[in-house]
Amino acid sequence: MGPSNKAIITCAVTGVLTDPERFPVPVTVEEMAQSAREAYDAGASVMHLHFRSQQPGMGRMPSWEPDVAAAVTDAVRAACPGVIINMSTGVMGLDQSAPMACLERTRPEIAACNAGTLNYLKARKDGGWAWPPLTFFNPVEKVQEMLDSMANTGTKPEFECFDVGIVHSVNLFVDTGMCTNPHYNFVMGVASGMPADPELLPLLLKYRKPDSSWEVTAIGRSEIWELHQRAAELGGCLRTGLEDTFYLPNGDKARGNGDLIEAMVACVRQAGRTVASTDEARSYLGLS
Repeated sequence: MGPSNKAIITCAVTGVLTDPERFPVPVTVEEMAQSAREAYDAGASVMHLHFRSQQPGMGRMPSWEPDVAAAVTDAVRAACPGVIINMSTGVMGLDQSAPMACLERTRPEIAACNAGTLNYLKARKDGGWAWPPLTFFNPVEKVQEMLDSMANTGTKPEFECFDVGIVHSVNLFVDTGMCTNPHYNFVMGVASGMPADPELLPLLLKYRKPDSSWEVTAIGRSEIWELHQRAAELGGCLRTGLEDTFYLPNGDKARGNGDLIEAMVACVRQAGRTVASTDEARSYLGLS
């Protein structure tokens, strides 16, 4: 797919471990639906969902309970008519049975497929690690297992690419018949992955399979909005939300997902494009 005048906007509604006592992230079923609706009204046609524990005082922790996944997904769909659901599937280890159970239960139109292994690192200013060094294991066998699960549920994989080598890995998945018509998500701004550098983006587009769809996930503060603007200008799908940032282009903190999507719509308009409806997004992404 080449550049489209219609910009598909994804809202990453909530993150994995962000503490709702410190940050304005939705956790409960009702909060997720309300926050998604604010993003939907602002222009988002896709909702990227993580699921949080619904136990009292445990909202900072993720949940892979199929009942929780179904309740959140159903509530978001009811609040946002026609919306496209994009489900997170990432787990650090090799056992994917829990996310696959959620995938089977909710049958989202799109789901993340983490396409390569990454050392997940961040350093503090004092020279120590921000957290104990982690490895996000995604060997080919794990990727294939998730692709098989997505095929069973009619779900389109979105290949999460944290570095340039992972972009090339997705190309090799195509070459070896593991997938066709890949959708690339260039995840930029993770400290041990690709930087959120607008000058890198044209190279990533050069390295992907020709005419394939793509988007950018930009992690960081207000500096990431220059990258979002470049993605809008180059014709990509766009994503923001409280999973990725709490900051607006002027440096102010967002009150919620609606503020962030409004800022992304401004990028779209500045690039001379218009925002895609849910029907237009489905057509462009080849969804039923």
